[in-house]
Amino acid sequence: MRRIVICLGSSCNRRFRKTARQSKDPKLARRYLMILNLDEGRSVADTACALGVSESTVRRLRRRFLEHGEAGLVDRREDNGDTKLHEQYLATLYAVVASSPREHGFVRPTWTREMLVEVLHRKTGRQVHLSTMSRALAQIGARRGRPKPTVQCPWSKAAKTRRLRQIATLLANLPADEVAVYEDEVDIHLNPKIGLDWMVSGQQKEVLTPGKNEKRYLAGAQNVQTGELLWVEGDKKNSLLFIRLLWELTQHYRGPKKIHVILDNYSIHGTQQVELSLESPEGRRLQLHFLPPYCPDHNKIERTWQDLHANVTRNHACESMDELMANVFRYLGNYNNQKLTEYALAA
Repeated sequence: MRRIVICLGSSCNRRFRKTARQSKDPKLARRYLMILNLDEGRSVADTACALGVSESTVRRLRRRFLEHGEAGLVDRREDNGDTKLHEQYLATLYAVVASSPREHGFVRPTWTREMLVEVLHRKTGRQVHLSTMSRALAQIGARRGRPKPTVQCPWSKAAKTRRLRQIATLLANLPADEVAVYEDEVDIHLNPKIGLDWMVSGQQKEVLTPGKNEKRYLAGAQNVQTGELLWVEGDKKNSLLFIRLLWELTQHYRGPKKIHVILDNYSIHGTQQVELSLESPEGRRLQLHFLPPYCPDHNKIERTWQDLHANVTRNHACESMDELMANVFRYLGNYNNQKLTEYALAA
C-alpha cells in the first residue's frame, strides 16, 4: 500500500508550531500537532499513540488536510450554528436544578436528566441529548447529593429575622469587658455513626459495632471571638448538665462582667432549675439569648460538633466508651490549641 506523505515546508512547519503553541482551543492545537507529526515522518499509529487519539481520527484529519489544506483543520461543527450549551442555557439550567421538580409540574420530587431535558426544552426551545445534558450539569458544577432534613421555624419570617438581627448586632458591638459563646449539646454513642468512606471497586468496608450501645453527652460553649471550646460531660442530657456548663463558664471567664450565651430552645435550657441558677450572684453575670426554633445553622458550635463526628465518632473502632471518650477529649484539646493559636496569630 502506498504511504501517504505530508510535506509542509520549513516556513509552514514553523507557522503550524507557533499556531499549535498559542492556540486557546486545545482540540485545534492537537489537530495541528497531528499534521506536524505526520510531516516529520511518523506513522499514523505512532502519531495516534503520541497524542492519545485513535488511528481513524488521524487518518480522517490527514484526508481533510490533503483535500482542503489548513482550512480542513478547523472544527467543521461551527457550521452547525451556535452551541446549544450557551451561557443563557446554562444559567437557566442552574436555576432549574436549584428548584424542585414539583415547581415545574412533575409529581416526582427529585430530578432526572430526562426531566431536565424536557423542562429546558420548554424554557429555551433547545432540545438536547441526555449525554449533552450530562455535560451541561458538569459545566454548572451540579452533583447528586444527599439533601439535609430541616424543620420549618414556627415563627413568622419577620419575628425570626428580628431575633437573628438582634443577636448579630450584639456580637458586632460586643463590649471589651463582655464575652459571648455559642452553646449546644452533643450525643456520643458507642455504636459508631456510619458515614461515607472511599472504597475500592468490589469492596464494601465493614464497621464493627459492639451490639449494646452506650451513650455519653457533652454540653459545650464556644467563644465567638477566639473559637475556644469549654465542655462538661454527663451520663444524662438534662438541666443539671447544662447548669454545670454555666458554672464552668462563670469560673473560666472571671474577668468579663457579662457572659452572653447564644443557644437553642431545647427544653433543658428553660427549666425552673436553670432559672434559679441564673438568680445566684454568679448566675446574674449570665444572659441567655435564645435563637428562633429550628435554626441550627445560626448556632456556630453545630459545625464543631460535625467536625467531632467526622474526625472521631464516625465509623470508629473503639471497643469501650472510655476509649472513645479519651479520643473525643484528645481531639477537642487539639482543637482548642489550634483555635487559640490561630487567634493569637491573627491578633
